[in-house]
Amino acid sequence: MKLRIFGFILASALVLTACKTKGLDIGPKADLREVVNSSDVILVDVRIPEQYEAGTAKNAINIPLAELQNTMDSLKGKKVVVFCNKGIQADQAMEILNKNGVEAYDGTSWKNVKAIQDEKLSGK
Repeated sequence: MKLRIFGFILASALVLTACKTKGLDIGPKADLREVVNSSDVILVDVRIPEQYEAGTAKNAINIPLAELQNTMDSLKGKKVVVFCNKGIQADQAMEILNKNGVEAYDGTSWKNVKAIQDEKLSGK
C-alpha cells in the first residue's frame, strides 16, 4: 500500500514537472506593455497564415515559424515581439531570433498582445 502511494506521488510529480513551460531566460528584460505599444516595434505572429487570417493583434505581420530563419535579415536591428496561439511557437521563435542577434520579446499569445493593445486604447 505504501509503495503504491509513493509510486502515485512520484508519478504525479513527474507529470507536473514535465508539463511546466520551459523557463527560457532569453531576451531583454523590459515591460512588455511598453514594448508592445512602442512605435518602433515589429509585432510578428509566427502562426501559419490561416491562423493569422482568423485573428491577430493590430498591426502584426505574419512570419510563420518555419519561415522565420529565412527572414532574419529584415528583422536585424529592430525590436521584435513574437507571439502565436499559446506561446510554444513563440518560445521557439525567441530562440531563433536571439541566436541571430535580434532584440526579441516574448508576447506569448496573440490574445495577450491584443489585450495589451486594448488596455492602452481604453486608457488603463
